Amino acid sequence: PLGAQLSALVSDLASSKHPVDARVLKRKLPVEQQSQFGQAVLKAMGFDLEAGRLDVAAHPFCSGLAPGDTRLTTRYTSDSFLEPLYGTMHEGGHGLYEQGLPKGDLFGQPLGDSISLGIHESQSRLWENFVGRSRAFWTWAWPLAQRTFKPVLDDVSLDQAYACANVVERSFIRVEADEATYNLHIMLRFGLERAIVNRDLDLKDLPGEWNRQFKEMFGLDVPDDRRGCLQDVHWSFGLVGYFPTYTLGNLYAAQFWEAAHRAMPHLEQDMARGQFLPLRDWLRANIHVHGRRYRAEELCRKVTGKDLEAAPLLRHLEGKLRPLYRV
Repeated sequence: PLGAQLSALVSDLASSKHPVDARVLKRKLPVEQQSQFGQAVLKAMGFDLEAGRLDVAAHPFCSGLAPGDTRLTTRYTSDSFLEPLYGTMHEGGHGLYEQGLPKGDLFGQPLGDSISLGIHESQSRLWENFVGRSRAFWTWAWPLAQRTFKPVLDDVSLDQAYACANVVERSFIRVEADEATYNLHIMLRFGLERAIVNRDLDLKDLPGEWNRQFKEMFGLDVPDDRRGCLQDVHWSFGLVGYFPTYTLGNLYAAQFWEAAHRAMPHLEQDMARGQFLPLRDWLRANIHVHGRRYRAEELCRKVTGKDLEAAPLLRHLEGKLRPLYRV
């Protein structure tokens, strides 16, 4: 159900008579101030910078090297601070998982390691999207952003900032895609992977088939393979079957998010005051601490009481984006 309902949602949002103007936050901001803002958000999330660090790289990543050594990277752009912010929060979510694992005496053993790529991705997506794109987060973060970047953002309201954080726009590049269109990128890739593995699609025909399906799914003509089938490194690395872990992460994150709200009815109010440690501690107690004690699907049932399903993610996206776009 995810593909069909997401396509319908994206189509409705694209036809809205009240589109969000993302240009409001397209402003040149010093990298030093962007880094300062990102570090402040990381600290509020509960990432221990005494047991980790944040550096710059061409592609953001997280590496939990050893107990007490979790390294994050992000990248900065000169014309907007949102992409660097969400890259930092995404990798920070991975980092919180690594710091929450019971490594100590269990380092190198299953109980001291993460469960799966899907569960790992759920932690990064939860912080990036469910926290970082929420109105509660921006209620706390927007005054901080205005102070950090003063006076560049003085004329932008909280409502405008929140809307810009939730822009939905069909685009070519997966890693730059918004919450609503992101999983469509994954479905395109996984369908093509299966066709290649099953020998229903010759590799020489991949660019043309990519472009055809992309046009059907997104309504865009792919201008070149750099923005088409060659944009990701996964296939050249031999990582066939990797892409679905991203959508699994989004699905797990939505289900965990609903469970966290049931356990902490005041979660939104806490976040609006910049109190994110209750959420971090809940994730640590219910997910991180178990290491590989359970398989991913078992952990999902233990934490949420249900098997993995698409409904929580669809509720999240529909409930947030339709009011924002008035459709």
